[in-house]
Amino acid sequence: MVRIAFKMKLFSGYEKEYIKRHDKIWPELVELLSDTGIMDYSIFYDETTNDLFAVLKMANPKLMDNLPAQPIMQKWWAFMGDIMESNSDNSPISIPLKEVFYLP
Repeated sequence: MVRIAFKMKLFSGYEKEYIKRHDKIWPELVELLSDTGIMDYSIFYDETTNDLFAVLKMANPKLMDNLPAQPIMQKWWAFMGDIMESNSDNSPISIPLKEVFYLP
């Protein structure tokens, strides 16, 4: 199992809206993530910087490369694009993080 971590940036003042949208995450998106092998997915929020820190586990990280082509992923990105920093294709600007310590 591989752990993957990355950070994104939420626009100031949108923490409650971000949480609200994730509280009602679409079942078809959950299914896509699960079918891709993503599990144990958490997102944390840093109130001082508006950074979102995400960490997930999956067996084959190469499968994440298929997500951008999926219509439900594109729809979710468009839905979230008004409250967070995004690329021109609506995907969130995502910065990979290098693991430097792990205590199992």
